Amino acid sequence: MAKNYYETLGVDKKATQDDIKKAFRKLAQKHHPDKGGDEAVFKEITEAYSVLGDDKRRREYDSYGQAFPGGGPGAGGFDFSNFGGFQGGNVEFDLGDLFGEFGDIFGGSRCGSRRTRRGRDISIDVEISFKESVLGAKRSVLITKIGTCDVCEGSGAKPGTDMEVCDTCAGAGQVRETRNSPFGAFTSVRACPTCEGLGKVPKEKCKNCTGHGILRKEEEIKIDIPKGMDDGEMIRMPSRGEAVKNGQPGDLYVKVHVKPHAVFRKEGSNLVMELPVKLTDALLGTTVSITTIDDATLEVKVPVMTKPEETLRLRGKGVKYDDSAGDLLIHVKASLPKKLSGKAKKAIEDLKSEGL
Repeated sequence: MAKNYYETLGVDKKATQDDIKKAFRKLAQKHHPDKGGDEAVFKEITEAYSVLGDDKRRREYDSYGQAFPGGGPGAGGFDFSNFGGFQGGNVEFDLGDLFGEFGDIFGGSRCGSRRTRRGRDISIDVEISFKESVLGAKRSVLITKIGTCDVCEGSGAKPGTDMEVCDTCAGAGQVRETRNSPFGAFTSVRACPTCEGLGKVPKEKCKNCTGHGILRKEEEIKIDIPKGMDDGEMIRMPSRGEAVKNGQPGDLYVKVHVKPHAVFRKEGSNLVMELPVKLTDALLGTTVSITTIDDATLEVKVPVMTKPEETLRLRGKGVKYDDSAGDLLIHVKASLPKKLSGKAKKAIEDLKSEGL
């Protein structure tokens, strides 16, 4: 019975390449022989992905199935000899090409030396005041993470000693494993487990990290918090995440939490505040002193006959960036007296008689 590659991967015939890759990744993790899976099943899903994962091969398969013209006996009439990487009855390809975009799905490094290994990204939370969110700030935090050994600087070798060629891979940094498959010899290439792809090992191991080049340690991180940060925003610090031997460190992500302010709030690049004034000041006008977010004192003129809820705008007094600045928006709140004296009541009645 002819194989149905779509059924093998558990995807619909209309599945996108992304759907096919995700399905293959999930099945490969489950059935890979190195993880105790069924080798026969792994060969079947690998065969299916080698066809459906390539647009040209997939089109030919959709058109002719496993018995399109030129098919050989290796896969029920499907001619793998026409596909790159399949030569004669043997199959050889680098698992890094097949799995690389998924990361280390089998728990090891990416295959071969074409792709740089990368450490794990980590995240931390930092709380700042509203004032710091507007003006910018600096923070120093102490975190525990996997970092590069300070003694051997990541080489894994005892200081003053040399590296030597790895006996396992003879300096190639790669090892090959060959398995039989229905369509020939299946050869996978992966990073050498002894030297982890470097091709060299220490003659004498570093005592501080026992030859690993990395270890868990405390590290002080200095964080520059830029002006105008909003609550919940993230700061990415490249290569400040966890280290990995013979590779690139991951990134550190800092999530900023901003404490609310008693007076100010932020709307985009503008700062907003409320200014309570007496009714008479709103009618007759006045000058009020306010303290800005950077602790400066400003004299704010409230015009005559200022309307309730009217907004005064002080340009350039909001969030200041390198090349621009927002405004300070002042919402005037005219407050009514809780009670009126006889004199005040008469004055208001006089205003009323004048149509005010």
